[in-house]
Amino acid sequence: MARGRVSLQELVRRRTRAGLVARSAERELFRGNFDTAPEDGRHRFLFHVHGTAGVGKTRLVKEFEHLAREQGALTAYVNETSGSVPEVLETVCRQFALRGHRLKDLERMLATHRERRHEAETAALAALDPAPDGAPSTGGMALARAGLAGLGLVPGVAPFTAVLDPAQLAHGADRLRSVLAARFRSHEDVRLVLDPASVLTPVLTDELTAVASDVPWIVLLLDTYERTGPFLDAWLHDLLTTDRYGALPDTVVVVTAGQHPADPARWGTFADFMTSLPLQPFTEAEARGLLAERGVTAEPVVAEALRLTGGLPVLLSTIAGTRPAGPEDVTDPSATAVERFLKWEQDPGRRFAALAGALPRLLDADVFAVAADCDRDRAEELYAWVETLPFADRLGGRIRYHDIVRAPMLRLQRGRSPRGWADGHGRLAQAFRRWREQTESGRDTGTLWLDETWCELRLGELYHRLCAAGPTAVSDTLRDLVEACDQGEALAARWVRVLEDAGRDAGAPGVSAWGDRLSAALASGGTRAVLDTLLDWAGHTPLPVPGRLPVRRGGDEPSTTPGGGVPAGPPEFPGDPVGADPMLWDLDLAGAPADVDWMSQEQARLTTPADVTLPAPLLARIHRDRALAHAARGDHTSAVTELSGALALTPDDARTLALRGEYLRALGLHAEAVADLEQATALDPADAYAWASLGATRLTLGHPEGARTALDHALALRPDYTWALVRRARVARELGDPEGRLAALDRAVAAEPDSAWAHCERGDALRAADRDREALAAYDRALALDPGYASAYASRGVAHHRLGHLDEALADLDRALELNPSYAWARERRDAVVQHRDG
Repeated sequence: MARGRVSLQELVRRRTRAGLVARSAERELFRGNFDTAPEDGRHRFLFHVHGTAGVGKTRLVKEFEHLAREQGALTAYVNETSGSVPEVLETVCRQFALRGHRLKDLERMLATHRERRHEAETAALAALDPAPDGAPSTGGMALARAGLAGLGLVPGVAPFTAVLDPAQLAHGADRLRSVLAARFRSHEDVRLVLDPASVLTPVLTDELTAVASDVPWIVLLLDTYERTGPFLDAWLHDLLTTDRYGALPDTVVVVTAGQHPADPARWGTFADFMTSLPLQPFTEAEARGLLAERGVTAEPVVAEALRLTGGLPVLLSTIAGTRPAGPEDVTDPSATAVERFLKWEQDPGRRFAALAGALPRLLDADVFAVAADCDRDRAEELYAWVETLPFADRLGGRIRYHDIVRAPMLRLQRGRSPRGWADGHGRLAQAFRRWREQTESGRDTGTLWLDETWCELRLGELYHRLCAAGPTAVSDTLRDLVEACDQGEALAARWVRVLEDAGRDAGAPGVSAWGDRLSAALASGGTRAVLDTLLDWAGHTPLPVPGRLPVRRGGDEPSTTPGGGVPAGPPEFPGDPVGADPMLWDLDLAGAPADVDWMSQEQARLTTPADVTLPAPLLARIHRDRALAHAARGDHTSAVTELSGALALTPDDARTLALRGEYLRALGLHAEAVADLEQATALDPADAYAWASLGATRLTLGHPEGARTALDHALALRPDYTWALVRRARVARELGDPEGRLAALDRAVAAEPDSAWAHCERGDALRAADRDREALAAYDRALALDPGYASAYASRGVAHHRLGHLDEALADLDRALELNPSYAWARERRDAVVQHRDG
């Protein structure tokens, strides 16, 4: 070869490295370590790369090796082909020799070790009772192998010892020790067989010290540490942190790479001298860079590759290597991915268990037993093994597969056995349903939504029903979602997420479409937007645009009588899980237009959802919930429109009629309100809310006797109904019954001591009875509860005026007008105080 030419292998290596994308931070961190002297506190002696299979650990370790060589380092790379400490040392010797640095003393000691080990194996077999044909018997061979395994003389021994009886191992090891003691006169030879690391490692440290004078750095790279770590980790810890094997030169840097993080119990005290490098899948930008480097740039192809690989570099490389021309050419690499995740496990039962464990979103021992479909004892054994898998993340007392591992496992099972997929999810759905029903036993259903355990079991049941393509799974999930919206956005989000998860995991576009659109609605407009979406997609009914009737804000008409108080919010809807829900009254929708269209044109072009039509009562419930949200904003016009839509579906629903009647009353449409409220009370005579609203409406229409009858009905049903008590006091005022007025208000403040409105109304009644000083105390209490209550200030000002406290009267009336400049009654009362003072 002409001088200056490079080898074919070097060209291959250069091209391979040229395709390395991402991991720039990790590469720079490792390279920069060589610019830091070992005495510097920033220098690191150990780097531990870890992450799930296929994330690119080996490739990064190889890049580290190249970077180290660029710094003049002498390097050795070791992987799972070395099955013991002596074999690791042999690999190091071989690679150092190829780079011109022979470890001759260590090589000689390793040769002696091989000879002594061969003699030990021969002696172990010779000590057995031979079979009649002169060969070792089966039982004797098993005992010999047990002895070799028990003493760690079988390379890659972990799979073998896992199936041997511990007593057999111990007995075989004891017998073999006796054989070796008789065979070797030298204690050093016995140690070389029984504990080779203790003899070979001091030779290694001496050799590395000698080599350190010739090279600036020595770098040992130990890959596939999930396989080699069981026999290397304790040895490496002793080598780096103790003097057991002698002194290492300070220019040694070690790199380990495996699926598991470093053991904190072993390496925690070494944290200042090591760097942990957890590897995640490529970001979208990094994945696109890798595909572009391999010539894959067509957007449909790239999008499909990103979807199927989860950003795993090895799968991206696999797809890129096929040079797909279109998305239909992109082969699902799930089988390849799963094989990498489970490449070290040969037991078919364990491999099946690992795949079965991917079906649930969360695993505990009970769920796993159902997923794996095996008896309890076997399930316990397999679950204990699954817990050790590197992709099984611990969450409290449970585990969850890492998404980049679970996704291809699910696709593989779904594609390989559709019936098995459906059966597995069906079995899990039945189990979650059984557990859920057990939690419901003997309990009030109204409390279940506040129970985290119940919610989790119900969501698990729905998820597996959706994955199994149950015929009513989508409808039942959406029905639940309406209830979840009543509990707030956080719970609604969990029900939306179950649609997203099941649609993605089951490859069901219709379910995914529901999840995607509802998620977008929740993010843009909260639970109100979710209800809009449900009506639009599952209701299949056009939504009317509400007219613009004059809207009077507040739960009551402003009083034109002295000191008439206004309640702080809408009247209570007792006994109604919708109307009484405080979340619905507290929606933060200020500033949003009443007829906002949460369904954007872009959303409307989403994939057609699963064909679902919700039942009329549930659609009516959605309309009613939306009406309550409008009313909470003070938009009673839109609320009436929604309730009319609900009544078109369920015309005889007393609850909806009562709500519409109250909102019509708030709009000043009293005749229409009375018609709804009278029909509501006829349909449900036990509805205190409807009776109370009917009484207030009749009073406004000038029918105090009818109002008294209706309000008495309400109070007979609910004696502590504050809103009805205040209204009953107003009726008594109209009927000229001051004692009845005060009695009703005394009951109101006793029932609700923190109601500023009730205290202010009681102050008005006391003032009307010429008990002005007592009235002042009532107003003081009202203003202590609500310092911004303009009506209470005005009424207190009048009481001060009547008592001759002119300065206090002016101060209160000025404050009332400051809070409400258009308050005509307060201005008239102020003018009267000024005339009194100036006259």
